[in-house]
Amino acid sequence: MSKEQSKDPLHGVTLATIVTDLVDHYGWDGLAERININCFKSDPSVKSSLKYLRKTQWARDKVEALYISTKR
Repeated sequence: MSKEQSKDPLHGVTLATIVTDLVDHYGWDGLAERININCFKSDPSVKSSLKYLRKTQWARDKVEALYISTKR
């Protein structure tokens, strides 16, 4: 058997991990500056952000792109 690595940089990374890592790196204010969505600006929490991001694909795409660029 050959071990093939996924070329997807988000393979195996949960949305909760992405949000938590970004908050640890930028803080809620820094995250809100980079991605202008209310779940990062108004009474932010990981739980409320996950709920919103799971329903809103364009916002999730922005968060995932920021995570990928931050991890490089």
